[in-house]
Amino acid sequence: MTSEPERPVWTRRHLLSLDELTADEIRFLLDTAESFKQVSTRSVKKVPALRGHVVVNMFFEESTRTRTSFTLAAQRLSADVVEFSEKLSSVKKGESLRDTARNIEAMGVDIMVVRHPAAGAAQQIAESTACCVVNAGDGQHAHPTQGLLDLFTIREVKGRVEGLNVAIVGDVAHSRVARSDVAGLVKLGARVTLVGPPTLVPRTFEALGARVVHDLETVLPEMDVISMLRIQSERISSNVFPSLREYVFLYGMNRERLARCKPDVLIMHPGPVNRGIELAADVADGPNSSILRQVSNGLAVRMAVLFLCQQASNAA
Repeated sequence: MTSEPERPVWTRRHLLSLDELTADEIRFLLDTAESFKQVSTRSVKKVPALRGHVVVNMFFEESTRTRTSFTLAAQRLSADVVEFSEKLSSVKKGESLRDTARNIEAMGVDIMVVRHPAAGAAQQIAESTACCVVNAGDGQHAHPTQGLLDLFTIREVKGRVEGLNVAIVGDVAHSRVARSDVAGLVKLGARVTLVGPPTLVPRTFEALGARVVHDLETVLPEMDVISMLRIQSERISSNVFPSLREYVFLYGMNRERLARCKPDVLIMHPGPVNRGIELAADVADGPNSSILRQVSNGLAVRMAVLFLCQQASNAA
């Protein structure tokens, strides 16, 4: 009796959120990123994995790290890269997102990397075109590659994700990064604690499999990883805490709070960092900080995502 051929671990043409991935798929993607990371250490920082393919960065929101990271990732895979600018596009003339995407697809694009202020925008493009679609952040919904690079960094530094105590501190309510981090961490077996004022960390987030705590001091000694989130003023429409000074006093990570943590605690931040608010400068630049490591690892993770999605598309 012949056995059935083994099903490939990765068969997805799109990456829209971490909610849809299995733990095995996440691990496989992280393992693939590990193999791509050494490309950046070579004298010639290129592999021919996506030679002949076209990647377009469709960014409807401002971005430095994510956009540059995807551009470099595509270039290091030898893809041709097109940078889409909303300000110079027909969107300003009233063209719909769907029509914009279909017109770009008609030019022979293979992969669309999409960042948009509206939740579900990447999903809409995936349903409207035959291209591979990678979500680079949609509203407050998801930022899957940031979640993956955070998982990659934790696994690289700590040697594992399973069983770790991870705190995510700050503006969880408006953070797509927090939602993606929680999804990935829970799937890989970490214990997640969300910390912040009730207005920014409501109890409803417990439905995601995380614990909600409003007092940062009580959880510091038990944490292996602490990820500090930016206060997203551009998405906040009302006063969610009395003053920025009070927020810093209660939830900012400084040298005194760091001294109450485990000596090897990993301090993370998805960026951009508001120094003196989420993180004191000496913490952001200190030996426990992984901020620049996260940026570096983002390149390898995004190379893996682009490669695997296009490979799945080729096999379809």
